[in-house]
Amino acid sequence: MIKKLVIVFIAFIAIQSYAQQGTASPYSFYGIGSLKFKGTVENRSMGGLSIYTDSIHANLRNPASYAGENLTYFNNETRPVKFTVGGSYSSIDLKSNNSSDKASATTFDYLALSVPMGKFGLGFGLMPYTSVGYKLESLNGAGDPVNRFRGEGGVNKAYLGLGYMLAKGLSIGVDAHYNFGNIQNATIEFLYDDEGVLAQYQAREANRSDLSGLNFNIGLSYKKMLSEKLEFVSGVTFTPESSLTSKNERSFSTITINPSTGQEFVINTIELDLEASGLKETDLILPSKFSFGAGIGEPRKWFVGAEYTSQKTSNFSNALYSSSATKFEDASTISFGGFFIPNYNTLNGYFKRVVYRAGIRSEKTGLNINNESIKEFGISFGVGLPVGDVRMFSNANLGFEIGKRGTKNSNLIQENFVNFQLSLSLNDRWFNKRKYD
Repeated sequence: MIKKLVIVFIAFIAIQSYAQQGTASPYSFYGIGSLKFKGTVENRSMGGLSIYTDSIHANLRNPASYAGENLTYFNNETRPVKFTVGGSYSSIDLKSNNSSDKASATTFDYLALSVPMGKFGLGFGLMPYTSVGYKLESLNGAGDPVNRFRGEGGVNKAYLGLGYMLAKGLSIGVDAHYNFGNIQNATIEFLYDDEGVLAQYQAREANRSDLSGLNFNIGLSYKKMLSEKLEFVSGVTFTPESSLTSKNERSFSTITINPSTGQEFVINTIELDLEASGLKETDLILPSKFSFGAGIGEPRKWFVGAEYTSQKTSNFSNALYSSSATKFEDASTISFGGFFIPNYNTLNGYFKRVVYRAGIRSEKTGLNINNESIKEFGISFGVGLPVGDVRMFSNANLGFEIGKRGTKNSNLIQENFVNFQLSLSLNDRWFNKRKYD
């Protein structure tokens, strides 16, 4: 058990130390950043499908998954402790009607632990909720920069949850989330004289918002054998509307920019009195979210399912940042996916124990710019590679996704992305009943 925990924390430190920012998407400019997928590599490899729960894989989206039946393999005494850590790398091609660019981002995605307690189950962990990371420029007719936009940061989520098995195949659970983080952005206005020569001094506006708040996620999971081999699986989650407290700062500076390195040097700064305008501390609404899914399969062999998620993103507002060209509308996602295992417990043939996953998703992000709804589409694949003691069913998960976000219409940017994900999903037995005194 100690060895497995050491592996998890080494992986966590390696991912976190390498990660620079969680996204490179220009669309993270809006709201409180791009929403991060709250789920494991296993979920993402099945198109985001998260309704399937079992005793050996953590499920970060449905707290009902913390509870469940004991394993016959463990003499019906318990089920394994599940701990997992994951990270990802994204490569993005950015295209507009008149230019193109490339960007990349590496990020820590989650660290989580699920502990069985009889009919109860306890889960806790840490993961990003949103991420901000963009660098954009607007140009004049001569191709010189007029404005430069830069942003970084995001909101993180620490959670603690409890699940309870109401009856055979039926579990309920609730997560409490503490959201925290900060978002920093800056806009530089480039000034030119009448002959188009760049002025010595430029103007910069800088903003910082420190965010914090609580919200909850409620989940229900139901399974039933329809025949000797065929199983029906379903899941429901609901996150009520909540709010984030945002403590804000804004300043205006006169700066000079090194033309070779791009480094900025501040000449003088004026701190804006946001309290006078009622913007020193504001409340941001986190919209409610509902998901439902169902599927069928043969336990420990195969599964296919579908899931629908909706979010009242139209209720989101941010008094500090507003734009007539930008509005929020209700978001939704449809996911299809599944997995296949040739023979999960064979001792002959390693690849017969590998889990093969695939899925597809279509998403309406909830962001509308210049009357264009920003949509996203992805196709994903993945494998779960058995590691360690075959009796514990631990695995290393690799995921791969290709997709598209946004559009080139209305002078917007289309992103073609490739995502790579890696996680460790490790199991151990902590609580053994003593056979002899």
